[in-house]
Amino acid sequence: MQEIVTPRVVIIGAGLAAVYTALKLAPHPVVMISPEPLGSGASSAWAQGGVAAAMARTDSAEAHADDTMRAGAGSVLREVAEFVTRAAPEHILDLSELGTGFDRTEDGGFVQSREAAHSAARVVRVKGDQAGAEIMRALIAELHQTPSIQVIEGAQAVGLESDGAQVTGVYLTSIEAPNAPPVLLRGAANVLATGGSSGLYAQTTNPARIRGQGIGMAARAGAQIADAEFVQFHPTAIDVGEDPTPLATEALRGEGAVLIDSDGHRFMPDIHPDGELAPRDTVARTVFLQARAGKCPALDTRAAIGAEIATQFPSVTEACMRNGVDPVSEPIPVTASAHYHMGGVATDLAGRSSLTGLWVCGEAASTGLHGANRLASNGLLEALVFARSCARDIAGEVTASDAPEVQLRFALGDGEAIEQAVTTLRRTMTANVGVVRDGAGLRRALTDIAALEASHADNEIFRNMTATATLIAAAALIREESRGAHYRSDFPDPIPGPGQRSALLLSEAMALRDRIAKDPT
Repeated sequence: MQEIVTPRVVIIGAGLAAVYTALKLAPHPVVMISPEPLGSGASSAWAQGGVAAAMARTDSAEAHADDTMRAGAGSVLREVAEFVTRAAPEHILDLSELGTGFDRTEDGGFVQSREAAHSAARVVRVKGDQAGAEIMRALIAELHQTPSIQVIEGAQAVGLESDGAQVTGVYLTSIEAPNAPPVLLRGAANVLATGGSSGLYAQTTNPARIRGQGIGMAARAGAQIADAEFVQFHPTAIDVGEDPTPLATEALRGEGAVLIDSDGHRFMPDIHPDGELAPRDTVARTVFLQARAGKCPALDTRAAIGAEIATQFPSVTEACMRNGVDPVSEPIPVTASAHYHMGGVATDLAGRSSLTGLWVCGEAASTGLHGANRLASNGLLEALVFARSCARDIAGEVTASDAPEVQLRFALGDGEAIEQAVTTLRRTMTANVGVVRDGAGLRRALTDIAALEASHADNEIFRNMTATATLIAAAALIREESRGAHYRSDFPDPIPGPGQRSALLLSEAMALRDRIAKDPT
């Protein structure tokens, strides 16, 4: 096996968290590992709503923290909520200085939308639904002007070198030959910023490659995983048969769009006093149940937005039109689709994981900000805040101010075809670990995941996926209550008192899986 040692910080990933970490580490030399051309395969660029931040004089970081706590259904860490919401405005200003073209009012202020569970309009946006793409454009432009950052495209991490307590390197392969012998890259520090896990589901709003591989790598290396059971389903993915499902941003509902059934009845006011702006888990579960009952839920933007949807929300309009839906004249069919993983690698305020040498930020991390139900548009914000935290902490440990570029040479090889196994895994997760869960389905999922993993035991990429899927299903089985995005039909009520975060090692989840395999009942 080829081994390379570099004084550069190794950043695994190429989305917002990865790019922002690299920029904040400058002038310390870094090398970024990007499977896709930079920015093209990351969930960040697909984010429509924007970044939550208390920018208005009538708003406050304290109110933002309160809303975050309330939406999180009792599992948010107050210290983390306050840490993030206090930092939010300075990150908006930083992004603006870096060239992000946020929507502005005539007097130069920020246009802000109201989204679900926010008590005020505090989501800073770009052209209605272009925030993620515009932020990534500005940051990538800055990255290209930063000589300390090296980007290696077409490579992917498949594992971490670890003794169970410390990470000392990253195993890399090429995208074209993923099962060829890997290259071991040892750097000054390791940052995991690989995105979430929603692509493990058959219906997802995430890019195709975002399937929990980063979380699985860290878990297999011995890292503690927190809140794995909390997967957020977006209630208004556009139901047109595409994979991934296109997104109809929550900002549409903030502008007054309503959810209706096949009879034209607006159903959310029957469920929650906040109607369409109820917490995401409530809206997603209602949309899911409407669809299961054959009521064909749809988002009606006609009265609230009308013809202006094309200019105010161009991404939504384009997704509709290419599938034969005209949102100006007809409702948009919607479905609840896996969107964001609140769980992930447990980290502290500095982004440190339980393994020395491994920092984690972005959706791969579980910081305690989101609890059981992420507050809308807190995802990009968390990525920004903790990317900077990681960079600041690592900068205090590394000394290199210059380094030669890393030269990778991958061996050629044929990759095992795992597409059918991935498809089966995704169907299993949707059927048994989805919007509504029960004990029997979760046990069935764990049994199926074990069988799939055993049939592809030599495929490191697939084992990373099954590790994360196992953690989600096991944590969901252990949590015998309903809380936020985790809904158990056999335990429909929350346990009284304050909510508790979950903590799980992969070894513990696999031990549970093994017991179920021996006794499925």
